[in-house]
Amino acid sequence: MLKTFRISAILEGISYLLLFSFSMPLKYWANITEPNIYIGYVHGFLFIAYIILAVFFAVDKKIAPKKGIMLVLASLLPFGTFYMDRHYLKPLSAS
Repeated sequence: MLKTFRISAILEGISYLLLFSFSMPLKYWANITEPNIYIGYVHGFLFIAYIILAVFFAVDKKIAPKKGIMLVLASLLPFGTFYMDRHYLKPLSAS
């Protein structure tokens, strides 16, 4: 479960950054909308998968509600999932 959740966190973070740093500028500055559509679909799927996995992970590992909320909120911030992976999930995989 931990490995799957870590992979989903990294993929969700990458899709979030691609959406805001690549496809959104193309859409609004160059009027090229196609990349935004496809990257948006992928990001939407990965975001929902991340949220579902975060809830299941928190319940499975009996994580405190405050940390569980932090796992979910990390997906709303740029680089948030990378931060959570490095400072919270990676140490769990070492033990």
